[in-house]
Amino acid sequence: MQYDLLIKNGTLIDGSGLPRFQADVGISHGKIAAIGRIRDSAHEVIDAEGHVVAPGFVDAHTHMDAQVFWDPLGTCSCWHGVTSVVMGNCGFSLAPCAEQDKLLVMRNLERAEDIAPEAMEAGIAWSWTTYPEYLDAVEALPKGINYAAYIGHSALRTYVMGERAFTQAASATDLEAMQREVRAAIQAGAIGLSTSRTHNHQTPDGQPVASRLATWDEVRQLVGVMGELNAGVFEIANEDARFDPERIDEYLGRLKALAVDTGVPVTFGMFSSRQAPNMWQPFFSLADETAAAGGRMFIQVHSRPLNVVLSFETATPFDTLPVWCDIRKLPLAAQEAALRNPQTRQKLVEAAHHKPRNPNSGVGAEPRAANFKWLFVMDSATPPYRSIAEIAEERQQGPVEVFIDLALEKGLKQFFLQPLVNQNQDHVLEMMRHPRSVITFSDSGAHVSQIMDSSLQTHVLGHWVREKQALTLEETVRQLSFIPASHWGLSGRGLLREGWNADVVIFDPQTVAPQLPEVVYDLPAGARRLKQQATGFLATVVNGEVVLRHNEHTGALPGQLLRGPRASG
Repeated sequence: MQYDLLIKNGTLIDGSGLPRFQADVGISHGKIAAIGRIRDSAHEVIDAEGHVVAPGFVDAHTHMDAQVFWDPLGTCSCWHGVTSVVMGNCGFSLAPCAEQDKLLVMRNLERAEDIAPEAMEAGIAWSWTTYPEYLDAVEALPKGINYAAYIGHSALRTYVMGERAFTQAASATDLEAMQREVRAAIQAGAIGLSTSRTHNHQTPDGQPVASRLATWDEVRQLVGVMGELNAGVFEIANEDARFDPERIDEYLGRLKALAVDTGVPVTFGMFSSRQAPNMWQPFFSLADETAAAGGRMFIQVHSRPLNVVLSFETATPFDTLPVWCDIRKLPLAAQEAALRNPQTRQKLVEAAHHKPRNPNSGVGAEPRAANFKWLFVMDSATPPYRSIAEIAEERQQGPVEVFIDLALEKGLKQFFLQPLVNQNQDHVLEMMRHPRSVITFSDSGAHVSQIMDSSLQTHVLGHWVREKQALTLEETVRQLSFIPASHWGLSGRGLLREGWNADVVIFDPQTVAPQLPEVVYDLPAGARRLKQQATGFLATVVNGEVVLRHNEHTGALPGQLLRGPRASG
């Protein structure tokens, strides 16, 4: 027979965790047709000698709900081996919502997820009201990768309650309407329901996003709809327990009961924190206890610190301080001139020693006040990094002066890293190795000028597998492909198997790695974002078509909307 695409001479790591082996892969009609020593011809042949052939990676924690409307390729995720994503996390979706009410949805997204309303206004052609209509709109879009989507609790509340969603508990009538919408969404193909109860998610005026006004009973009632349908995943941005053991225990008890009583799989993200170094451990014990009690729970983990990426092109820890706030309003060239002026520079240094009124006022991925022992120079895409405090001691200079000098040396394009959580890398490795964890949580599509975690997949491959040799390539590929595809029910994806969908990445294990990010202004309305490419990829195949060669777009857009199990009946 003649295949559409033939990948020859590669080393297959098939996503199962089994040892690698040499084989060819024949692809026809978007499916893997044969694996083995293939002698038949093909319309297109890729010689993968010296490369790993693996299933496409799945990132189950993104916020690409808005971006999918203006970025057909799915950047930056696609550049790091990702072929399928789950969007609508943390209660933030664009539906249900009528166009005349879209400012309510944007209010939830603007600060909490750092998505410029100007970009959303310019980039989204609003054509839906209900969630099923939204899925139809996404399905009709040209797409380079595959998308599954949650219905978000904040959008759901504002759709049913309007402005009251930001101030009130739901009435019985409100709750009945929300349950109807969840049922319709799951039956149309939503992958599940997501919500947020964390103080990190606020509106631009510092108020809670809509889902945070919900009682726990409201959450239980909505998740119960999925239990009745026996379909859907429940994702939650965890409730704040403020490092209080009693509050944590009480919250964990509610989470366990929710998973066991409804039968709905529950998932959330977890990090280590230097403020409370052992707080993450009870959550992993909870997942084991929930499984023993008959429920399902799996935990989303990262592959490195969650870093705010700072620069004079985006944000610094000093932007709200006297003198700094005026300088930072100037064009970049004028800022550089001011920093080189000895008198202005001295004023900036003095002002930086004044503590802000509330040093912990930042939420989410916003910069915090500078702690120079925990402020690092990003001079490469992967660690180790040196702190400003360390360099200041070496140079016998003040840390603020060092920060300014390092920025000037790179024309104000130097990046700095401010880790918010996951500072302890031993904890990160332990979490990645836990049997109930999934390596995901890029937040791709959100925090676009604050963090750059779309590269977490190439980070784990380059840092933890190749440089540290702390994880095997087989177990890592499994964690990036089959494990998330299985947990979120993306059937036919995550493994290289005959008859399965042909989502494939081909990479060089000796060179695969993220590159340094850059600041670009390519969002609608000229809004800025951080952009990060990767090295080491020979090709990325989605649904049988080569979308990227050497991470350059071929023009193909074969991505699909991945609907949940109830969509067909």
